[in-house]
Amino acid sequence: MPEPENNLPLTPAVFHILLALSDGKKHGYAIMREVEQTTEGRMTLGPGTLYGAIKRLLKASLIAESDYRPDPILDDSRRRYYELTDLGWKVLAAESERLANLVEYARRKDLLGAARTRTDAGP
Repeated sequence: MPEPENNLPLTPAVFHILLALSDGKKHGYAIMREVEQTTEGRMTLGPGTLYGAIKRLLKASLIAESDYRPDPILDDSRRRYYELTDLGWKVLAAESERLANLVEYARRKDLLGAARTRTDAGP
């Protein structure tokens, strides 16, 4: 099995797609909505970006198409649902750890919470 670290770093769009799938199977439009909601509109995935990323994630075996289908009355049968694979979970965890380490480094440099100018930073 490929090493999760070989897939890092993830692009922001891919990271958000994997995060959206971390709490269950979703179709493309639901992924787009969740990314927009969780980023408070700072990131929107257009169809080209989303489905291009999904195609690459499928090829890399980070996600898989699911056979899951909700009640046909509640859903469109043409929708495809996606879910994380075991490798996808490991890659998402590794990227989350990598980003947490970066945030901790920024915190130690006192870069969080207050905007600083370059002249404030010293030599």
